[in-house]
Amino acid sequence: MTTRNFTAEEKAKLTQLIREGSTVIQEVEDLNSSLSDTIKAVAEEMEIKPSILKKAVTIAHKGDFSKHSDDHSMLEHILGAVGKLDTA
Repeated sequence: MTTRNFTAEEKAKLTQLIREGSTVIQEVEDLNSSLSDTIKAVAEEMEIKPSILKKAVTIAHKGDFSKHSDDHSMLEHILGAVGKLDTA
């Protein structure tokens, strides 16, 4: 493995990048935790599975409901074909 010697300017850039990157990652983790807490609270209040609410938020954000709808339709078709569709 080749060892690279960084210039003082490169070291400064790397140090800044790592410091700022670490801050951003921590902020993202904090925001994700807050969103999870909010989803859990609303799910409990409305008696909905938190995973369903999280999926709704994700799908709404990405704007790809039709893809998920198509996937769900195919899943239903496959399970129906093998007699494993829960009709209860």
